[in-house]
Amino acid sequence: MRWTREQRAFAVEAYFSSNSFVAVQRAFRVRFGIQPRGAVPDRKSVLLWVENFRTTGNVIKKGPGRQKTVTTPENVEAVRQSILRSPRRSARKHAAALGISNRSMRRILHKELHFHPYKMVVVQELLPRDFQNRVTACETLLEDLPHDALVFFSYEAHFHLSGCVNKQNMRYWSDNNPRELHERPLHSDRVTVWCAMSRNGIIGPFFFEDDNGGAVTVNSQRYVNMLQTFFAPRLEEMERENVWFQQDGATAHTSRACMEVLRAMFPGRLISLRGDITWPARSPDIAPCDFFLWGYLKAEVFKHRPTTLLQLKNCIRQEIAQIPLAMLERVMGSFQIEYNNA
Repeated sequence: MRWTREQRAFAVEAYFSSNSFVAVQRAFRVRFGIQPRGAVPDRKSVLLWVENFRTTGNVIKKGPGRQKTVTTPENVEAVRQSILRSPRRSARKHAAALGISNRSMRRILHKELHFHPYKMVVVQELLPRDFQNRVTACETLLEDLPHDALVFFSYEAHFHLSGCVNKQNMRYWSDNNPRELHERPLHSDRVTVWCAMSRNGIIGPFFFEDDNGGAVTVNSQRYVNMLQTFFAPRLEEMERENVWFQQDGATAHTSRACMEVLRAMFPGRLISLRGDITWPARSPDIAPCDFFLWGYLKAEVFKHRPTTLLQLKNCIRQEIAQIPLAMLERVMGSFQIEYNNA
C-alpha cells in the first residue's frame, strides 16, 4: 500500500513521542479514521520512515536519480577527438561510446565546440581532366568576358506534377504501424521548362510540349525553333548591347543547326561547347540556373500544390515573375565569386 507523505510524517512523529509501534498504530487509526481491521503501517515501514528521517531529514528517501555529466575540459576534449576521428558518426553513437548523456553530448557540441551538423551535398562527379578544364574556362571568362557584359545563362529542367515528398516532415501518429504508403506513378506527368536568366531579369519560361500540352524531348529542331520564335523576339525587346549567351554542351544545344543560329544571334559572344568561350563539361555547380534557379523555383512552385499541368505551368510563370532583381544580382555576384575562386 502507498502511504501519503502526511501519513508517514505522522507515524514518525508518533514513534518519537511513544517509542512504541503498537502506540503508533493506535494513534494512526484514530488520526486517519481507520477501522479496527483496516490496514495500518507495519513495524518495518515505520522503521524505514524513521531511518529516512534521521539520515535525510525527509520521510521519503529520494533516489540518486540520473547522474548528470559535468561539462569538464576533459569531456570537451574527448568529444572533440571523437568527432574528428569519425565526423560522419551520429551524436547519439558518440555519446554512447564516451559514456556521457546524449543531452550533454549535444551541449558540448553546440555550446563548447560550436560545431554544426552540416548536411552532405550531392554534386556532379568530375573526371581527372575536368579540374584543369574548369580552371582554364574560368581564367578565360576573367580575361575575355567584358565587365559590362550582360550574360544570359540558359538551361531546361523537368517539373513533375507529383512534385517531391519530404518524408522527414510526414508522420502518422498511432498505437501501431499503419503501413501508410504514398503512392505515385513511376513516370508522372511533367513539364519541361527552359529559361535564360541574367542580372536584369529572366526570359521564360518556355515549355517544350506537343499540340496536346504534353512534354516532349528537347532535340535540335525544337531547340532552334525556341531560339528563333521565343528567345530572339524577347531579347530584341530588351534593346541591350553586349549581350552574351551561355549554354551547356548537350547534343541538342550544340548541333550544327543550333550553333549556326546562336553564332548569328551572338557573334563572338557565345559561351558554349565549341563556342567563343568554352563552357566546361560537368559543371552544374557553377551555372546559376543549376545552383540557384531550379531549386528555388521548385521549392516555391510546389508550395501551391498544383494538381493539373495547367496549374503547374501557371505556378511556374507566377513564381518566375515574382523573383526580384535584387535576388538575381546576388546570384550573379555568387557566380563571379565561383569563377574567381576557381
